[in-house]
Amino acid sequence: MEEIDLCGVSVVSFFAGTAFSVPISNLSDILSATSETYVIVGAYEHIHFQKSNDLVHIYTVPYQSGASIIRQAFRYSMLQLKIIIRLFSLRKKFWSVVFFMESPPLLPITAAKIFNNNVYWLLPSKISLLSEDIPSKLTTILSEICYNLCNGIILYSPSLVPYWNLEPYRHKILIAHEHFLDFKIFTVTTPLPDRPLLIGYIGRLSEEKGVQHFAQALPAILGYRQGLRVLIGGDGQLKETIAISLQEEGLTPCVDLPGWISHDDLPNYLNQLRLLILPSYTEGLPNIMLEAMACGTPVLATPVGAIPDVIIDGKTGFIMENNTSECIAKNVIRVLNSPDLEQIAEDGRRFVEEHFTFEKTAENWKRILQRNR
Repeated sequence: MEEIDLCGVSVVSFFAGTAFSVPISNLSDILSATSETYVIVGAYEHIHFQKSNDLVHIYTVPYQSGASIIRQAFRYSMLQLKIIIRLFSLRKKFWSVVFFMESPPLLPITAAKIFNNNVYWLLPSKISLLSEDIPSKLTTILSEICYNLCNGIILYSPSLVPYWNLEPYRHKILIAHEHFLDFKIFTVTTPLPDRPLLIGYIGRLSEEKGVQHFAQALPAILGYRQGLRVLIGGDGQLKETIAISLQEEGLTPCVDLPGWISHDDLPNYLNQLRLLILPSYTEGLPNIMLEAMACGTPVLATPVGAIPDVIIDGKTGFIMENNTSECIAKNVIRVLNSPDLEQIAEDGRRFVEEHFTFEKTAENWKRILQRNR
């Protein structure tokens, strides 16, 4: 390991759930390659973080949402206050603060600026783009204030600048991600031709992921080829709705709903799939896409977020025009009929092995955090 920079870095994230533990752990490990790293997390639940070394220090702030709007606002304010207090108590230990979250962290960012820290906002995705309601408009206003306060806005891809309406802040845009894979774990254990005739989705069962449209496409997909089976792995607010719709369509015998799949179990599941479908409305750079490709599993996805930087249709994976049920069904059939499916899966695997190593990711972050020193 290189000589440690005694002026460390802090990572702040809230509200974090179990699904976000891997990205936070990855980012912490990357930053700790050259700096002492202090992680402050406001969490809905107990989260287990995998620490690769003793240079990562984790501080968890428990959080529970209230039943009423007033109680929610009070508890949210208290959460931010506790995070600010923690930032203040640790302020002499780090130079930079990376806020890793979707929602605008206005109060903690303001406090970090007062504490004379360099402040960065790493945006994993922008769910607020889905709606034009009052909360989304308020989120947009708060986000713009945070953009102006930040020293840098960190995105997964330059293509997200116009997509997320960040053109006025282009001078602050930096490109980095926390994605790296252990290629001893995420690897091909079952060759694609030896896998069962199984396709699927793995991820959060929520509207922005478009999984409801995948479920609606299943009658056409399952009617295409006899013996085809489907996996829908994950948990979320749409789980019950999807289960009911499958039962009503008489598809329950053909579809497996295992619930949440742990990160340790992912390689085994991915090595059973012939195709992973990601019909998202919005994304940053989905981990599951990279993990599937490393396991030799072809991916069919919508061209959102940084996905087109990784998947080139017919070369490293497959892109569908949109996430309507008709479009999903048409493209699943197209992929399953592709004579080059094995080669495309192999080229996708080689792509992630070349571009998503720990060393490349850590070096990029080191350049970013040292630019304002």
